[in-house]
Amino acid sequence: MKTAPAAAPAAAAPAGVEPPPAAAPRWWIWLAAWPVAAVFVLSNAATPLYTLWQHDIGFSRGTLTIVFASYIAGLIGSLLVAGVASDRVGRKPVLLPALALAAVACLVFATAFSVAALVVARLLSGIAVGAVVSAGMAAVTDVAGAARRRTAALVASSAMVLGAGLGPLLAGVLSENLPAPTATVFLVEIALLAAAFAVVLRMPVPRMVARPVARAAAAPARGAWIRLPRMPHGTGGRLLLGAAAFAPGITGTSFVLSLGPSLLSGLLGTTSRTLAGAMAFVMFLASTGVQFAVRRLRVRTILLAATASTAVSMIGLVGAVRSSSVALLVAAAVMAGAGQGMGQLGGLSLLNSAVPAGRLAEANAALNVSGYLPAGLLPVSAGYLSDAVGLTTGATTFGVVLAALAAAGGLVVLTGRRWAPEA
Repeated sequence: MKTAPAAAPAAAAPAGVEPPPAAAPRWWIWLAAWPVAAVFVLSNAATPLYTLWQHDIGFSRGTLTIVFASYIAGLIGSLLVAGVASDRVGRKPVLLPALALAAVACLVFATAFSVAALVVARLLSGIAVGAVVSAGMAAVTDVAGAARRRTAALVASSAMVLGAGLGPLLAGVLSENLPAPTATVFLVEIALLAAAFAVVLRMPVPRMVARPVARAAAAPARGAWIRLPRMPHGTGGRLLLGAAAFAPGITGTSFVLSLGPSLLSGLLGTTSRTLAGAMAFVMFLASTGVQFAVRRLRVRTILLAATASTAVSMIGLVGAVRSSSVALLVAAAVMAGAGQGMGQLGGLSLLNSAVPAGRLAEANAALNVSGYLPAGLLPVSAGYLSDAVGLTTGATTFGVVLAALAAAGGLVVLTGRRWAPEA
């Protein structure tokens, strides 16, 4: 592994601002991403287990998407405060409670015997993920230092999607090969979270990113602690471009996570939890791999590729449910993963290149709110539509709508040069 070049002497910090720390060793960038990966393992670990809970508890596909969407509700609620709090009080005071809350969610999952318990567990998971996606991904950038911000975007984004893919694969394999399938998975996840807790305790980030100063661009924004995340002046266009690609991508993967097991059951007549977990893993493996493949391209090219990949994935989804083709369904999932990965990388890269450290967590929160709102609403609508008119029609309608949204996002990116001309 090449050693990082010596950091240039830091410029004197304005009065009242804690100077940025010296760049940490390169290996710390990867280690700092572990809390992000560990919490995202939890975010999707329940996916292969839903068929078990449906059998044991008894609930419809519409109710299943409500359970899934309670995670989105918790995540968005968390994003309303976590980004601001992280920029004002520091990364660790937000990350440590989030990891503890994730462990509580694991315990609720492990002992769940009702829909209400599943909703509570998903809600707690969403709150923890919202805090980590704001503070954790900003912490990776802090550790990387100003000269390695694009590397930080790649590592943080990859950690997120790799964790999201490992969760269902781990859950599927463990639940089919070990006793107490709905408990063992989450006991293993608690151990992963404990390791992440230890990493955060040692993470070389400042106690506070910045203190209030006259240079408002570098300091955390003033105002309410609980609010819709705001962007620094002059960077809103970057958020719009990132959201245009990221929102359709993450909505596509959310659909596969929430109704993928039901689609597999309908197409294959199987409730194999390992197969459901493997499909989700392959989807997020594609999301991780494509980010490394395109990392040297211009950001605008990455965003356009993201919208195209999402649109193609939805065309494949429609073809899969119409032809009962499992191979086409898996291909659609892979393309959806690629769309999310590129949209996420492009969005984070745009923010990292222009947003000061003291506002970065809130900017990350804004990007994720823009993505997770449709990722919660559209799959829930598709779930209830599937209960009413059948899974084939419901999935087809969802695919057509999301393909159109992805195409619209591509047009926004094509015509948005004035918002980020150097992208």
